[in-house]
Amino acid sequence: MFHLILFEPEIPPNTGNIIRLCANTGAMLHLIRPLGFVLEDKKLRRAGLDYREFADMQVHESLDQCLNTLKQPRLQAISTHGTTLYSDFCFAPGDALLFGPETRGLPDTILQSMDPAHVLRVPMQPQSRSLNLSNAAAVVLYEAWRQQGFLSGG
Repeated sequence: MFHLILFEPEIPPNTGNIIRLCANTGAMLHLIRPLGFVLEDKKLRRAGLDYREFADMQVHESLDQCLNTLKQPRLQAISTHGTTLYSDFCFAPGDALLFGPETRGLPDTILQSMDPAHVLRVPMQPQSRSLNLSNAAAVVLYEAWRQQGFLSGG
């Protein structure tokens, strides 16, 4: 199983879409506070299409708390500042995929604390700033799952 971690997500429909993504791939979703919305938000429920009951989801007070709960999994950060293409990385079951908030991405302190080989990027046209969070999460999670032969419990 993969773990998808959203660090301080801000936009309810993105998180709702990611809830649906995790329900359909078997990945576990972790949300790191503060959240830019309440979990009962109507937009979150609408985007998740009631998949929340089928998705494994936990909310954590901090990234450290989340990683400790997961017993320090192998962590990949997804960032426009990454040097490793997500498609060139060899994912393994239990990996945690970390995504930053929609408006600012992951903080430099997190990115600088990581091995650069584990800061992954999704290629885009040179003039582009970023992909939508739920789209980027889907692209990377499906590649990780594909590498595992789409075995149960993405």
